[in-house]
Amino acid sequence: MSGIVVYLPQGSGDAGKESCANPVTLRLGPGQVARFGRGSAATPVELRLDDEAISRLAGEIRVVDDHWQLSNHSAHQSYLVENPEGAGEYLRVPPRRAAAPIPFEFSRVVLPTRRNTTVSFQVFAPDHVYLDPDDMGLQRGSRTVTAYSLDETSLYFLVLVALCEPRLRDVSPVAVPTTPQIVERLKGHPACGQLRARAVSSHIDYLAEEKTRISTPPEHEPGRAARRNGKREALVGLALRFGLVREAHLALLPPRTGAGDRQRKSAG
Repeated sequence: MSGIVVYLPQGSGDAGKESCANPVTLRLGPGQVARFGRGSAATPVELRLDDEAISRLAGEIRVVDDHWQLSNHSAHQSYLVENPEGAGEYLRVPPRRAAAPIPFEFSRVVLPTRRNTTVSFQVFAPDHVYLDPDDMGLQRGSRTVTAYSLDETSLYFLVLVALCEPRLRDVSPVAVPTTPQIVERLKGHPACGQLRARAVSSHIDYLAEEKTRISTPPEHEPGRAARRNGKREALVGLALRFGLVREAHLALLPPRTGAGDRQRKSAG
């Protein structure tokens, strides 16, 4: 496992605090730790959550070889670790629980507050290990793992299938769908009723940077729109060349509407 990505969205905690004005992204490798809580000069934390109901040092995340662990330093509050793609699946980490192993690839860590909302941050563990089925049960030397570890039941994979759909359905070259087009294409799926453009862009970035490790120029350089299109093109090209997305995967998408079919025919 190469590590995890921890993401604290913009405005988490007290929106009036400068520390929450911008999103925070941390990349942690095996053995590294990130602490979270209200923090103070005497208790520094990597993820600052500004709410009076949250301890100065509320807990910590630790990355180990093949998963990550969550420790709850609170004496009274339980924390939830939700699987956003697991149809309500979650873990409860009780007070003072140390090093609770978290099995989800995508996780949302949720802390209670005194307000009507909760405070949360996200953890992405992109390199879950899958055994080579040809080597199952054999113990010869080092373990063989998959080059591209993709969960075909996940929302990011559904986004990838939607990106690849035009080229799977048409022999002639077709432009890769834009973010609004993907939102529109997936809105009929039971898991995508609340899917927004920002979430789609995050899934594309996650696929490119963590799952397939496609090299792209920094976003702050000129030509950002062109680079985003290049990232999508590279994702689709890699997924189709290596068979990560195949025609059989189109069944995962919601049924095409009559308007979509007519548009495809007119484009051909």
